[in-house]
Amino acid sequence: MKQHKKDNRPGLTALVLAASREGTEDPVARHAGKSHKCLVEVDGKPMIERVIESLIDSNLCRNILVSIESEDILRQIPQVALWLDQGIVSVAPSASNLADSVLSLRERNESPIPLLITTADSALHTRETVTHFIDRSLAEGGDISIGATSEATVRKQFPDETIGFFRFRDGGYSFCNLFMLRSEAALQMAEVFRSGGQFRKRPWRMLGAFGVLNLLLYRLRLTTIDAFIGRIGRNFKLKATVVDVPWGYAPIDVDTPYSLALSERVLRQRRDQAGEGFSPSRAS
Repeated sequence: MKQHKKDNRPGLTALVLAASREGTEDPVARHAGKSHKCLVEVDGKPMIERVIESLIDSNLCRNILVSIESEDILRQIPQVALWLDQGIVSVAPSASNLADSVLSLRERNESPIPLLITTADSALHTRETVTHFIDRSLAEGGDISIGATSEATVRKQFPDETIGFFRFRDGGYSFCNLFMLRSEAALQMAEVFRSGGQFRKRPWRMLGAFGVLNLLLYRLRLTTIDAFIGRIGRNFKLKATVVDVPWGYAPIDVDTPYSLALSERVLRQRRDQAGEGFSPSRAS
């Protein structure tokens, strides 16, 4: 079992969103016979363990919080239970919706800023992915950064897979479940996700979250991704920017049995290439 120790990492807090959506049954959890999607194994390892490991290995996150209903859920995974006992990981009890789960961090004794937010189903994230996004985000000015990968980058690695994209004037992009909040005021942007997110799968949610004008500009492809995210930020009186994450696997999350199978194929490929000095950048 891999051992990790706390060290002199920077004061970055990472929040992993792992709670089940209230009132819905997750198709991946149902497919695998688990109570929570985050417990589902992807190529032999629970997906949340993979996500936490990528955060630890980045060596840039002093505090790693998991937003979930109960710590007992995480303790079903031996490695995560060890990290909890070592104080490397702790639980931030989830609220009834994603927005309140993020906003509840204000009630903790220490400031969560800067705050990296990701999701427990981002099983393909690697140390390189996380480090790249954190470094680029912290170098940006403003309040919030959002990770995205271009369709061209994704298609280079996955030319035939079913992967969804947002279509902008400058091309298709898929978001990577990587968000960096660099100011206390940026916490209010969590309100965008109060309806549950998943905008690509449920585009009508964009209307309430982003406003009529932004939705119109998006639908007519009259805006670039940078301008679109910038306008959303200005709606909250914030500066919001996009960070390019140049790996084709970065936007793939495990939200259907199909993407579960795809993620397992990618991870098997990584293992097969490990003996050849594999680096995730080679699979981009």
